[in-house]
Amino acid sequence: MPVSPRDFQALVREARTCRRFVEDAPLSMADLEWLVDCARVTPSARNAQVLRFILVTHGPTCDELFRLTRWAGALKDAGTPRLGERPTAFIAILAPAEGAKLAPYDAGIASETIQLAATTQGWGCCIIYSVDRAAAAPLLKVPAGMDIPLVLGLGVAKEERVIAEMPADGSFNYWRDAQGVHHVPKRSLEELVVGRFGA
Repeated sequence: MPVSPRDFQALVREARTCRRFVEDAPLSMADLEWLVDCARVTPSARNAQVLRFILVTHGPTCDELFRLTRWAGALKDAGTPRLGERPTAFIAILAPAEGAKLAPYDAGIASETIQLAATTQGWGCCIIYSVDRAAAAPLLKVPAGMDIPLVLGLGVAKEERVIAEMPADGSFNYWRDAQGVHHVPKRSLEELVVGRFGA
């Protein structure tokens, strides 16, 4: 069924990185399976479908994996979710350690698809690169020959996130205001389009 351009753009604008979650409303394994089911049908380099996924719901493994992640460096200590606002689930994206040069692109496509799908449900998603992979691999029993390019922290969203205009000084750092609203500056369309050819 076609989605209107306006509706899709609204979804993309709403799908901001989330770092505050409703911890007493955890996502279920079925929720995570639905998210990966959305990602599995996305484009894949050569259609090789090399990615694999490990699903982690609320519990000891989720708590330990959280301790192995680093959140929002630009916000210093305020970036890490506090007790009661931590993610209630994770999806670890796995890719072959060798021989799959295009796997990082597949991981990016899958991650964005999961973030968009989560947003349709009122869930938040944080795509995390900063993770202690040496400790996470045995914790998650990652199969031999696979790496963890990205980990996604998930849960019912608890914070408001908005797009802001790029400030005059060009700083791209995000920030929170006095009400806790998370502002994410974005460059203008005029700045990003550097060439046009045709009518």
